[in-house]
Amino acid sequence: MRSKHKRYSAEFKNKIIKEVKETGNASLVARKHDLVAGTVTRWVRDSKKNNSATNSNKYNINKDDSDLVKENDRLKKLLGEKDLELAILRDLLKKTNQQ
Repeated sequence: MRSKHKRYSAEFKNKIIKEVKETGNASLVARKHDLVAGTVTRWVRDSKKNNSATNSNKYNINKDDSDLVKENDRLKKLLGEKDLELAILRDLLKKTNQQ
């Protein structure tokens, strides 16, 4: 028994996905090409999943990278100091405004 579903080439799907990204409207693009909106939406969603999986591999950071760990610790300490300084200044401002 043959499938009732029409098969589309990867090239055609990529063309449709690109058009959806440009217009920002999957329903409009689907209507324009006489496609089901749900199908186009699924193609876009699948494309995003595939791209995010591919992109996440590009930026693998070695967790043992001591330079990054040191920099991160230094920035956390600096942020904590600034938060404390800000809290002290706010308290001082409240006290001077009450007098």
